[in-house]
Amino acid sequence: MSAYLIKGKGWRYEFVMKGERYTKAWFKTKTEAKQAEAKKREELKNPKPVQEKPIDMAFFDLVNLRLNYVESHNSAEHYRSYLYLGRRWVKKWGELMCSEITPKMVERHLEERLIISAYTANKDLRYLRATINYGLKKNYISNNPAEGFDFFPVEKKVKYVPPIEDIDKVIAVAKPDDQDFLWIIQETMARVGEINKLLWEDVDLERRFIEIFQQFRYLAMGFKSSHSTLRNFYGNNL
Repeated sequence: MSAYLIKGKGWRYEFVMKGERYTKAWFKTKTEAKQAEAKKREELKNPKPVQEKPIDMAFFDLVNLRLNYVESHNSAEHYRSYLYLGRRWVKKWGELMCSEITPKMVERHLEERLIISAYTANKDLRYLRATINYGLKKNYISNNPAEGFDFFPVEKKVKYVPPIEDIDKVIAVAKPDDQDFLWIIQETMARVGEINKLLWEDVDLERRFIEIFQQFRYLAMGFKSSHSTLRNFYGNNL
């Protein structure tokens, strides 16, 4: 059965494809019914691809989720760096959905950061890219406006390591109280925080050595931990 006439009403088409019945009625002419049938058959043979709805979320929410992850999985210093940059991003894009942030917007932002230095711009790009990749990995978003950007060239500078003679010159012009502090740093190579925690019972003037407790902080299996070790330093200037 294809196109047929129902008196007093009009033309109708009807056909079966893959076990399914398709029909539509009340065309004025047989030609119109035939054309409609042919169109319907074509649509069934070549269906239009269904466009998936893009995954999206508010950029403000994505930044907060990433910050929560960094706080629980990384060091406090790394978290503080993320927090600083996150606040800058949210100030610009906090009211936008992630899909509304374009590569051009990211490019302008990086150009502004480049005014400070290439290192600053590269760090911003690295952290922003990690935030967006986190959202992609978690299937929170499908848009990646930070993709395709290269890092800016950075001129590597050789760090100056002063010889012992230069250190002695600095100590020589320091105030008397500061000289004692600087001598301890030079003789023990201890950290400032370790020296500030020294007590008189840690100093043995007779045997001419200092006991310093060094604390290590590390992240293992997702938990922050620390331990202390004892170091003895012998010096001729004690």
